[in-house]
Amino acid sequence: MTLETLRIIAFIWIAMAVIVHITLFYVTAPFGRHTTDKWGWTVNNKLAWVVMEFPSLFVMVYFLLAGSNSMQPFVWLLFALWIIHYINRSLIYPFRIRKTPRKMPVIIMLSAIFFNIINAGLNGYYLASLAPVQHYNATWLGTPHFLIGIILFLTGIFINWKADNILIHLRKPGETEYKIPQGWLFDFVSSPNLLGEIIEWTGFALMAWNLPAFTFMIWTWANLIPRARNHHEWYLLHFPNYPRNRKIILPFMY
Repeated sequence: MTLETLRIIAFIWIAMAVIVHITLFYVTAPFGRHTTDKWGWTVNNKLAWVVMEFPSLFVMVYFLLAGSNSMQPFVWLLFALWIIHYINRSLIYPFRIRKTPRKMPVIIMLSAIFFNIINAGLNGYYLASLAPVQHYNATWLGTPHFLIGIILFLTGIFINWKADNILIHLRKPGETEYKIPQGWLFDFVSSPNLLGEIIEWTGFALMAWNLPAFTFMIWTWANLIPRARNHHEWYLLHFPNYPRNRKIILPFMY
C-alpha cells in the first residue's frame, strides 16, 4: 500500500466517523446498561469484550514484529503505548468487570471487531512501513506536540483506569443493580472513564503527529461523546436523586 492510498482510506475513515457520530445521537448502542434483546443474537459480555478488543492488540503486535520501520528509534514507543492500553482492554478489563446477566448483541461485537481491525491496521501499517524514520528520532521527543501528547496520554490512561476501577467496585459480588458513582471526577461528569479515553487518544494523536493517529482521535470523540450523553440521560431517567450539577463528559462545559 502506498502512502497516497493510505491517505485516501484515512479520509474515507474520517467521513465514516462523522456519519457514526451523527447516527449515535439518534440510535443508542445496545450494550452495557443500554442492552436490549431487539438487536438479535447476544453473547456473554466478558467474552464479547475479549473477542472485540483483541484484534487491535494482535494487529499492532504483528506490525511491531513484522514491520520494516517498527523497531527504529523511537517508533516502537508508539507501538508500546498502544499495546499497553489494549492489553488492559482485551485481557485484563473483561475479567475484572462483574458478572452480569446482560449480554452483548453479536452485531455490536462484530462492528467493534471491524473498527479495531481497520483502526489498528491504518496506524500499525503506517508506523511499520510508511512513517519517515527521520520523523521519529531524538529531536521528536523534545517537540512541544510530543511533550504535550505524552502528558495527555498518561493522564488519560490514568483517568480511564481509575474510573473503571471505581465503577467495577460500585457493586458487591452478586449484586447486579446499577448505583450512582460518587467522588473524584464523578462529582463533575457522568463518564470520566470515557473522558479519560478521549484525553488519552488525543494525546496519542499529538505524539504521533500523523494522519492515521488523527483518524483514531476523531473516531474516539465521535463515538464516546454520544455514548457519554446516553449514559448521562440514563442516570437522570433511572435515579431521581442523580446530581443535576454533573456535566456529561467535559467538566463545567458539557
